[in-house]
Amino acid sequence: MSKIKPSKGAPYARILGVGGYRPTRVVPNEVILEKIDSSDEWIRSRSGIETRHWASPEETVAAMSVEASGKAIADAGIDAQQIGAVVVSTVSHFAQTPAIATAIADQLGTDKAAAFDISAGCAGFGYGLTLAKGMIVEGSAEYVLVIGVERLSDLTDLEDRATAFLFGDGAGAVVVGPSKEPAIGPTVWGSEGDKSETIKQTVPWDRFAAEGHTKFPAITQEGQAVFRWAVFEMAKVAQQALDAAGITSDDLDVFIPHQANVRIIDSMVKTLKLPEHVTVARDIRTTGNTSAASIPLAMERLLATGEAKSGDTALVIGFGAGLVYAATVVTLP
Repeated sequence: MSKIKPSKGAPYARILGVGGYRPTRVVPNEVILEKIDSSDEWIRSRSGIETRHWASPEETVAAMSVEASGKAIADAGIDAQQIGAVVVSTVSHFAQTPAIATAIADQLGTDKAAAFDISAGCAGFGYGLTLAKGMIVEGSAEYVLVIGVERLSDLTDLEDRATAFLFGDGAGAVVVGPSKEPAIGPTVWGSEGDKSETIKQTVPWDRFAAEGHTKFPAITQEGQAVFRWAVFEMAKVAQQALDAAGITSDDLDVFIPHQANVRIIDSMVKTLKLPEHVTVARDIRTTGNTSAASIPLAMERLLATGEAKSGDTALVIGFGAGLVYAATVVTLP
């Protein structure tokens, strides 16, 4: 018989607060068109993007994360010292070690919180949310800070007509804490590594150094393959998340998909047959694709504008490089 005592965590977990940070520089499509043969109309029709935010040298991954996290902590009504763990999802922190989460935890004034980074691309927020829920229910932390943050402008090839217009920078954060009732549903997540070549870094760091490349690594993708996968497969995953939560699309108030492409979002809405009363996040229009940051940034904007309200039931789904995905139903803070 095991001598280990049972965990003393909360019965359930919920999102208690959300915060976001968008860099001050707003970049319209006209700037992108300076280096690619395209048009504003083409970019808007293909992606829905009108503008995106690009970070200045001072708006680092850590700095943006601290700003977004401070808002989330205040929104949750707790003190930073109560944070027991900091989980950061990012692909644009360029130091292999230490994790940027440790610096963020320190700058926020946590009391030696556990801190680590995860690399799950555009599904990273969902992965982090799932880990946070587990920590709270298991009892290893009372409050967990989950951050999605990217400086994808550093990994954008501005001469690549297929991707130059897609990416933006920013940070979104949520505080996850104890709940007396279910407020984060079961996560439907997974990976399809056989499709990993469809979204990737052009040159791995070791080859970049060894082979003397003069062009900095960037993110590249097979656009049509990614589009087909997202439209046909991710709608199935979203439906599985609804089923796992024990609800139907009629029970939803809000749909917050990864902000990859407006056409993908609209196709998922159609496939899922979402009722007209469901508010759909289309933050990509003015924020671009911010990968791990896109879902919390979209959530923060919907709540700030009043398009969504506290207590609403929302379906969130992230999907991207790997290929990886994660979907769950949450109660908004």
